[in-house]
Amino acid sequence: MQIVPVTTATLAVRDEVFTTEEEQALVGFLAGYGGLTREAYELDLRQWVGWCAERRVALFGARRADIETFGRHLETLGRARATVARRLCTIACFYRYAEEEGLIPISPAVHVRRPRLDYESHATGLDRNEVGAMLVAAGLGGPQEHALISLLALNGLRVSEAIGANSSASNAAIEP
Repeated sequence: MQIVPVTTATLAVRDEVFTTEEEQALVGFLAGYGGLTREAYELDLRQWVGWCAERRVALFGARRADIETFGRHLETLGRARATVARRLCTIACFYRYAEEEGLIPISPAVHVRRPRLDYESHATGLDRNEVGAMLVAAGLGGPQEHALISLLALNGLRVSEAIGANSSASNAAIEP
């Protein structure tokens, strides 16, 4: 097994599984991302590559039917539609990258069907009216509460981000 360093993470590459072009595509594709996005894409590609290896499908030998079968496989495992859609999107982006880099002639994932998603968010959060009511309630309180709630609501910050803000820098900007 060869370990290929990629900025902050490593990608384990098994010589018997990947061609040089496939390895270049995996490393190059992931190099374009950082943080949580990169971690999610690594997970998605690791699962795709593992599925391909189990079925003896070469990464650059995969066809549209293979990718769609992988999606149905994820559904049978009980994965959420949003998870399946994201994994298929990652695979499509990976193959588009490989095509753009001239590593494959055409992406097999161009017309892969993805699960339909609800456009209504199921995320726990406040809607516009709830945010407005919260800002009004904060305005009735003290200036610190109002400032914190405004900072969180209007800038989309997390509590940890607001608490970690450098207050001396913001004070210096306000003072004449």
